[in-house]
Amino acid sequence: MASDTPPAEPPSAVPSPDTARIPPLPPEEWDETLRAVVAATGPLHVFTTLARHPGLFPAWLGFGSKLLFEGTLDGRVREIAILRVAHQRSCAYEWTHHVPIARAAGLTEAEIEALKGAPDAHPWPSADRAVIDAADELHASSTVSDATWAALAERFDEAGLIELIMLIGQYHMLAFTLNALRVQAEPGH
Repeated sequence: MASDTPPAEPPSAVPSPDTARIPPLPPEEWDETLRAVVAATGPLHVFTTLARHPGLFPAWLGFGSKLLFEGTLDGRVREIAILRVAHQRSCAYEWTHHVPIARAAGLTEAEIEALKGAPDAHPWPSADRAVIDAADELHASSTVSDATWAALAERFDEAGLIELIMLIGQYHMLAFTLNALRVQAEPGH
């Protein structure tokens, strides 16, 4: 006799919001690249999860590392842009991990908190405000207005302009990935 109750989905098919959709790789499955990353950063779930795609992980890692560690933008600019994106995309993982980096780059607690609000609610210097405006405009319309571009061009050379736009795009992509995969913060974060 057939049951009127539909079969239950397997538990892994619909994880709760506080359960990763794809779990981090266990240490016994780490390859040489991931071991090197973990040795430098600790076993961050962003890396141990994305390493499950061994063909894509090293390429993404190279691009992200270039922007984060070897870019031409100073740390303050970089972290203003990253935190604004983390806020826009509601990416708790990105936010949690970049707040300490932002502090080390010289952002104050008030500035960090202000990145969650309307730009006019904080007395941003015009150069920082242009970075926030760029992040907001890219988020809203996938481009930057002529006025914002002109303000950015007063501060950055061509390479810096390209890098800022790519940095904002990289952290949007990463936020999409972290949120969709439900990558969970490590204990203590």
